[in-house]
Amino acid sequence: MLTKCWPGWMRLWRKHGFRNARHSLLSLALMLLMLFGPAICGGTVRMANAQAMDVVTLPQPLTESHYPVERALRQRRSLRDFAATALTLKEVSQLLWAAQGVTSPQGLRTAPSAGALYPLETYFVAGNVSGLAPGIYRYLPRAHRLVRVSQGDKRANLAAAALGQSSISKAPGVVVLTAVERRTTGKYGPRGIAYLEREAGHAAQNLLLQATALGLGGVPIGAFVDARVAAILGLPADARPLYLIPVGRPGPGDSGSKPRSAR
Repeated sequence: MLTKCWPGWMRLWRKHGFRNARHSLLSLALMLLMLFGPAICGGTVRMANAQAMDVVTLPQPLTESHYPVERALRQRRSLRDFAATALTLKEVSQLLWAAQGVTSPQGLRTAPSAGALYPLETYFVAGNVSGLAPGIYRYLPRAHRLVRVSQGDKRANLAAAALGQSSISKAPGVVVLTAVERRTTGKYGPRGIAYLEREAGHAAQNLLLQATALGLGGVPIGAFVDARVAAILGLPADARPLYLIPVGRPGPGDSGSKPRSAR
């Protein structure tokens, strides 16, 4: 990085150095740039490279299939036992798009939102996904990308924060729906809380129906300690978690082909 940044500072120094007293202030500024500029430049480049490594462009989602929504509605069941089979990045892409994907040039999404304010922020906790390192990722709907928030498999931590529910630690991935409340309450006041909670329900159902169509399954979980989940995800102070949705393929103890009681 020094070789890229240093010549520029040197050219400025030779051009505007200590020629006379009138340029003393400029010279002092240039001296500081010479001392600290390369580090700043290098740090900026390194940060950009690190950010680039933490951004995952997802495969384009399908917008048409031969799987009717009526079949998905009939077959959807809550799935709590998952096979030890990895999800694919294509499946993760489709699930996240179904929950909060953009479907119009104006930025409208797959789930309705009061005033089109879109308070939801979607996170994906990856544990066993082909082509995706374990970690916590935030979904960017407009770009259809993931941005890594933290590294490492956090499923066990998340399960502990959800009162020890094993479906979270067994699933290859967990979708977490969170909300920035002020986006909605800024317009609708306290009533906005009800709106954004309903919106989370819309997004969760979209995701679960899409999972069914992919031969996957999941279960929406609301029993967890908010503060612990927020800390694991590194949520900003103005955001709170609403839903944990572990997803994966049916395991031997809870196969999607077996009849199950209503849940």
